[in-house]
Amino acid sequence: TLGYSRRHHVRAFRNERQESWFDGLESSFVKFGGVPDEVLFDNARALVVEHDAATRTVVFNDKLTAFAKHWGFRPRACAPYRARTKGKTENGVGYVKRNAVAGRTFPSWEAFEAHLEAWTREIADLRQHGTTGEVPIERFRRAEAHALKPIAGRPPFQAARELIRRVQADCAVEIDGNAYSVPWRLIGETVRATIADGVVCIHHGIHEVAAHPICVGRRRRVVDPKHFEGLTGFKPSRAGDLALSPVAPPSPTLLRPLGEYEAIVGGGF
Repeated sequence: TLGYSRRHHVRAFRNERQESWFDGLESSFVKFGGVPDEVLFDNARALVVEHDAATRTVVFNDKLTAFAKHWGFRPRACAPYRARTKGKTENGVGYVKRNAVAGRTFPSWEAFEAHLEAWTREIADLRQHGTTGEVPIERFRRAEAHALKPIAGRPPFQAARELIRRVQADCAVEIDGNAYSVPWRLIGETVRATIADGVVCIHHGIHEVAAHPICVGRRRRVVDPKHFEGLTGFKPSRAGDLALSPVAPPSPTLLRPLGEYEAIVGGGF
């Protein structure tokens, strides 16, 4: 929410991880066409390491500090346990929940995101704001747009996560509730996963052994069939899934009647 015009930029995320905060902020800078001098944050653990309520001393996460320096804004944290110190944002969140989301269902996450984008453009930007008495998009264009720092030519911050994982017996590593395949010969080995720009890259030592698009949702599998070449008994059955190949039943000539085993062990089954 921009402080003067009350213009919104609305994004939905499935988590509150640091890269989601950065992704949302960068998309807002692109949407508004510039960066404000100051950004007021909540005291989320992904952003604020420590905030002394008495002295108001704030220690920001090192990566947030680097992100703010990259984009050229001053980070601020609202007073702990005092939501009214960021009332413009809190009121905006309530407005989005009531007007854009409540009572609606969506066939997919993509449909939800498209709805939020259209709602922001066609309703939130064009309404008469209850406090300012003006239309946010008009107030923004008249007095706020020129005050933002231009972003032309500035690249994204490229926030990334790095995780250490052990390859499981199903030839995959688990990340955020989803499984991503790696070459089967790495079962039991330790690998490094880097998540950035919508891609999961997996390295073993200095070598990249797998690259997958980030999977949306949970309990899903992302599989590269090449990772199972030469491994008997496995095959990918459909996109995003991995299944065991059915094992052929033994030849009837190799089977013995149960009675023969009973005679050997001297008892019934």
